[in-house]
Amino acid sequence: MEYTPNHNTPHKSFEINGRRYNAKSIKILAFNHVANGSQNEIQLGNFILEWVNDIDFIAIQTSGTTSVPKMIRLSKTSFINSAKATAAYFGLVAGDSALCCLPFSFIAGKMMFVRAWVLGLKLDVIEPSSYPLERLSEKFYDFSAMVPLQLQNSISKINQIKTLLLGGASVPEALVFKLKGHTTSVFETFGMTETVSHIAAKNLSLGESFFEILPGIEVTQDERDCLVVSAPQLSNETLTTNDVVSIVSDTAFKWLGRYDNVINSGGVKIHPERLEKQLQKQLKVRFFIAALTDETLGQKVVLIIEGEVKELKLDWHQIDPIKRPKNIYFVPVFTETSSGKIQRQKTLELLNLNQS
Repeated sequence: MEYTPNHNTPHKSFEINGRRYNAKSIKILAFNHVANGSQNEIQLGNFILEWVNDIDFIAIQTSGTTSVPKMIRLSKTSFINSAKATAAYFGLVAGDSALCCLPFSFIAGKMMFVRAWVLGLKLDVIEPSSYPLERLSEKFYDFSAMVPLQLQNSISKINQIKTLLLGGASVPEALVFKLKGHTTSVFETFGMTETVSHIAAKNLSLGESFFEILPGIEVTQDERDCLVVSAPQLSNETLTTNDVVSIVSDTAFKWLGRYDNVINSGGVKIHPERLEKQLQKQLKVRFFIAALTDETLGQKVVLIIEGEVKELKLDWHQIDPIKRPKNIYFVPVFTETSSGKIQRQKTLELLNLNQS
């Protein structure tokens, strides 16, 4: 009898750490994790208990990268549809092996469990760390997901993974360069909590520069050139983002930056993220481009660097003069969200520059 994906019963091939579970035994695992597990195992245990209960939605907190984090309700059907879309796009089948090295406190980790449950994957769960492959044997995995820092620290071992998804932060240009031509298929993904994980992917191993949208999803732009997502299988609402994009075709787009970050300096619109990519090779510490009020330009570009004040020698010749930072400021430690993303505005406020 063919399996119909649902949140009450796992696929017959579903495994966690080498053991198969049914609807009853998975609850025992969840209770054991909650009672005796690590913080990450407690998060997994709580999610499992939420997943198998009779309520048809999961309450998820958004990351709060650009605004106050908020709780939203996502239907379990949306989780299942997202898993099925991932399987169709990346060619996952029952019995494939998968590695979860992401925390279950966020949507990315939760979706790794749901994909295994729905698709019948053999999922190995390890404690999240910045060096996820450091202590693993030479075991090969068909599928995994990481944040860019984890991949950066695992670059010499990722040939143990057939298909690897990257998300949670932008991918540094130096890392993109290393991945081109790699035997592992590494995809930078684009998505948000509201769409239950990714809605588009870019194959960095093939040197792709555009995001290709997954089946069943349509994208357009609003008057700000921001991405508008219609994904009826994932969300009942059309989602208007603050991501400025260039629509390449009906199925592809190029990400330019965040609308909330766009700087208007003397009438010239500047995307900080594009400037940051140009500076990545010169700065080995964390930094970002921001704007401060300026009487002449309206807004002026500034460079914010994490760490102690020191003299810098930067090469600006490849950057248009009007786009070059007019001032450089140092902040000892950047303000972050709970998921480790830099909160630009709050970090800027630490400087006490009294900008109106």
